[in-house]
Amino acid sequence: MLINLTLVTCLSIFSTKDTLSCCVGENIPTRAGMIKSQLAKQSSNATGKMVLIEGGKFLMGSSNFEDSKPVHTVELHSFYMDEHEVTNAQFAQFVKETGYVTVAERKLDSKDFPGVDPNMLVPGSAVFSKPKELNSLNNYLMWWEYIPGANWQHPEGPNSSIEDKMNYPVVQVAYEDAAAYAKWAGKRLPTEAEWEYAARSGRDTNEDLYYWGKELKPNGKWAANIYQGKFPVEDSKEDGYEGAAPVKSFQANALGLYDMEGNVWEWCSDYYRPDYYKSSAVANPKGPENSYDPQEPNLEKRVQRGGSFLCNDQYCERYKAGSRGKGEVNSPTNNVGFRCVKDIK
Repeated sequence: MLINLTLVTCLSIFSTKDTLSCCVGENIPTRAGMIKSQLAKQSSNATGKMVLIEGGKFLMGSSNFEDSKPVHTVELHSFYMDEHEVTNAQFAQFVKETGYVTVAERKLDSKDFPGVDPNMLVPGSAVFSKPKELNSLNNYLMWWEYIPGANWQHPEGPNSSIEDKMNYPVVQVAYEDAAAYAKWAGKRLPTEAEWEYAARSGRDTNEDLYYWGKELKPNGKWAANIYQGKFPVEDSKEDGYEGAAPVKSFQANALGLYDMEGNVWEWCSDYYRPDYYKSSAVANPKGPENSYDPQEPNLEKRVQRGGSFLCNDQYCERYKAGSRGKGEVNSPTNNVGFRCVKDIK
């Protein structure tokens, strides 16, 4: 199967014409790898507290983003959701018990990448890298770099470590990796409707600009880990963090869920289509049957939600209430993670 290698080739000796401005979740820098399913055995020792989300109706979407229109009514069954993003410690337990190898760690086959120097085909992933100077926000490759050896254990590259960050959200996980963990844990990834309903604390309203309310800084305090300063060259760290923050660093929402905005993007189970809301089911929608992104029509994408530590009003506003992100399924980065949900039997 021929896999797209846009990011690898763009960040190698090959040059490329910039296609779009990119924020992860808006347009992921693609990292393609060998996709071979691995069976993850079920575990009864899955860790992490879950919160009961009582079902109900709510208004889903946002009039501020084209792919989040129209705002529409959705009704959901009750479900459980992880109180915070899956951590490095939790993912490490999964890997220990199953021997699972993530997409970013797998060998690349030169047959899948005709015309590419085989020396460039080494396991790795995309890492945010602040440029020294920047004249335009039109070329996302100015602040994304393909780093050989970058993976969930080494999020910024082989010289980085998670040894003292076990309570941080796991990152550098592709969609397949997140789904494999969820299966092992006896859970699943949330639909984007479930995710948004939980982020809105189960409220039947979409009047607030942010999931926490109408003000960016309620009572003068940052409510989420996003980017302050001049993106992408200077992070002032007004919220106390540069890069990801430990889970539960900010106040939980009314349901007891942490980091439903900012910190790291979170994979959802839905395929991404910008027009899906025009035909979405009312009861327990699960997304379209296939993926289509007119900006990159040949890539398979899934929805991501919540924004990340790179979101800001200068460039990427997709942390705001009702907004949608998207990610190519084989493209892990150091600002994408996930959390799980569980059905009530």
